[in-house]
Amino acid sequence: MTRRVAAFTDTYLPTVNGVTYTIAHWRERWEGLGGRMDVVFPRENGYDPAPTEHPVRSVDFPFYDGYRLGEPRVPDGLEDTEVVHAHTPFAVGLAACRLTRRLDAPLVASYHTPSGEYAPYLAPSSHLAGPIRRLAEGYERWFYDHADLVLTPSVDARQHVLDRVGVSTPVRVVSNGVDVERFRPVDSSALRDRYELEGTLVGYTGRHGHEKCLDELLEAVATLERDDVTLVFGGDGPARPELERRATELGIDARFLGLLEREELPAFYSALDAFAFPSPVETQGLVALEAIACGTPVAAVAAGALSETVTHGDTGYHYTPGSVEGFARALERTLDERDRLGRRCLERRDDVDSAGTVRRLRTIYDDLLR
Repeated sequence: MTRRVAAFTDTYLPTVNGVTYTIAHWRERWEGLGGRMDVVFPRENGYDPAPTEHPVRSVDFPFYDGYRLGEPRVPDGLEDTEVVHAHTPFAVGLAACRLTRRLDAPLVASYHTPSGEYAPYLAPSSHLAGPIRRLAEGYERWFYDHADLVLTPSVDARQHVLDRVGVSTPVRVVSNGVDVERFRPVDSSALRDRYELEGTLVGYTGRHGHEKCLDELLEAVATLERDDVTLVFGGDGPARPELERRATELGIDARFLGLLEREELPAFYSALDAFAFPSPVETQGLVALEAIACGTPVAAVAAGALSETVTHGDTGYHYTPGSVEGFARALERTLDERDRLGRRCLERRDDVDSAGTVRRLRTIYDDLLR
């Protein structure tokens, strides 16, 4: 069995996003199997690293709040690494390539985020967004072609990597999975009381990025015929001020709770009658999996990986991208069938368990070493 893995990532704790939580949980699971998974990541104040976590010097990334650029340096203590796993293709990811060459070790690269979708944050005008997107995809192709194997968390992401990015490296689908021991139905009364939440709750948690299309959620809730719906947002991001203004204009009861502690999330999901996810840019949609593991059905856009992460009529309902009316209908159906869909979500818990994911990783690493 592969014992020593070095994971390189341009985003990690204390930053809150699906990639950071996936890596941290894989590391915990891997060490539970008796292995060691070192993590190299950009240093950020407010996080005390463990002995197997290696922060490197970093600076703020000026175009996207909350992200940092790490120094592409291989820290000491990784000389016994057997497999190198890059989770992002940028500065710290380049250090993964350096370690691979130094040790003649196999390189696995996960494709978590289509960087081309974030071109609007870098472009001062819409005319530059297209060229920047193409430049980003060209860089991705160069980086991932240096790997021995590329992993994507969904079939949709795999097709994107093959068809849009155009990599020639073999690509396999391995779900990120979720910690079903943490994400399960729990008593949410304390959270409801703390935030004074009553009535029917529709919610979302995650980064409030413009690319997530969260304004469509506000518009959809405003058209619902129900008069007891409260819309609950967890998380934060650059789109939040605009979302708060729009909620006030629409006259809907929208609560913005800000960043929630990881320990609060099971109660957050359990408190909701429906989780709403309008983002068309997901490679899997980890928060949707977390909601499903907590027994909360999801109304999601039929685009990107959410087309497969959420099973239409089973763990929630889909709607056509860009259709506010369709979104509202999906929410209505999800709320009307809350009990049946919730039971089906709980029956899917074994399918989304990250324990199976880490066992697959072990097999993949072992096969590469052979």
